[in-house]
Amino acid sequence: MIDQGAQALIKAARAAARHAHAPYSKFAVGAAVLLDDGSVVTGANFENASYGLSLCAETVALATVNAQGKLRNVVAIGVIGGRMGHADTAPVSPCGRCRQVINEAAQLAGRDLPVFCGGASGDEIAAHKLSDLLPHAFGPADLGIG
Repeated sequence: MIDQGAQALIKAARAAARHAHAPYSKFAVGAAVLLDDGSVVTGANFENASYGLSLCAETVALATVNAQGKLRNVVAIGVIGGRMGHADTAPVSPCGRCRQVINEAAQLAGRDLPVFCGGASGDEIAAHKLSDLLPHAFGPADLGIG
């Protein structure tokens, strides 16, 4: 059973996805990061005509958290995605790059972060631990940073 906190993160991620700049893929992604003080920071994907310069929603949200000096305060993340103009309900999980970015926050926070995944619409939420999404991760701890 998914708790109300996870549902609130998915709701915030869906609200963020409405601001996605995705004219090329037409695939909107939203992310919501829960901090230990109960605040939520959101992000949406931001595509660029030079595709390699595009930013994922999770990266945008976590960079914003870092800009606030709170990267070590992350306790959970919610991610949703789906085709723009469609009612996609299947949960979308973070891409490999985003899993690595989430791992940075997780290791600095000393937590195996829960990652809640949802679709652009619908009630289905998949709950994962980051360690299940990115086993044997390389991160700050491997470099003696923590």
